Amino acid sequence: MISLILAKKILSLFLILAMGFLAVRSGVVDAKESKTLSTISLYVIMPCVILSSFQVDYTREVLDGLILAFAAAICIHIGLLVVTALVGRLLKLDAVEKASVIYSNAGNLIIPLVTALLGKEWVIYSCAFVCVQQTLLWTHAKMLLCGEKKPELRKIVTNVNMISIFAGILLFLSGIRFPAVIQDALDATSVMVGPSAMIVTGMLIGGMDRKKLFSYRRAWLVAALRLVILPLLAVAFLKRSPLAAMVPGGETVLLITLLAAIAPPAATITQMALVYGQDADYAGAANIVSTLLCIITMPVMVMVYQI
Repeated sequence: MISLILAKKILSLFLILAMGFLAVRSGVVDAKESKTLSTISLYVIMPCVILSSFQVDYTREVLDGLILAFAAAICIHIGLLVVTALVGRLLKLDAVEKASVIYSNAGNLIIPLVTALLGKEWVIYSCAFVCVQQTLLWTHAKMLLCGEKKPELRKIVTNVNMISIFAGILLFLSGIRFPAVIQDALDATSVMVGPSAMIVTGMLIGGMDRKKLFSYRRAWLVAALRLVILPLLAVAFLKRSPLAAMVPGGETVLLITLLAAIAPPAATITQMALVYGQDADYAGAANIVSTLLCIITMPVMVMVYQI
């Protein structure tokens, strides 16, 4: 049942991507305008998602589940970094390929999926994966895509996404809640996270030559690593580990972690490639190929996990 709902939700997001594609192809907008939408998504919409998700009542059960979600997310990301480093040398992966393999569409895709599959009260656990990933996106991924030797700590700490993570955790632990009018504004902005990312990707693809899109043969390699190889390792780890038994509802919390780990490449990588002067067309091609295939692979991986 969950697998079927998951496939339908992924398909609906893909249709939104098609809207961005058609908007460019029909001449309504220019593909270059996707950079502005990318910047808004990175620096406005995602912080609202993070802050909104932490606005839940503090209970010991929620805290334990959140700690479990953070522990699982950290373990998964360590595994992703190590495996990609080893495979990257063997397959000679470039910066865009490595980033696309490591970082999933956890924020843009998983938060809408968790809301549809399990309900809004479970979204906070998906934010644990998002928080870990955001930390790495603005350190490791940024260095990877910019060719930097070391992270600039000042820029990381002052990044609006990192500030949102710290603020969200602090607000959750302190029990401080936003006034209704502010919360409504955050919620209204947060729901745009999935559609905005899909529209940006669609616009990038719409601006590409169709022959060029399918000329990126290694995009299929990226898709295989991101959707099959690494997800199978994640399933094996989560099924073998004793984490699920540690807290009430632990199996559902780990299912949310798994959904984040098996998603297609992060749309943020396409956006960051655009902002930082990398091959955004290639990043977009890897994203579109993986998004198409994930309609099949994600439900399959969930079924394997639930066996």
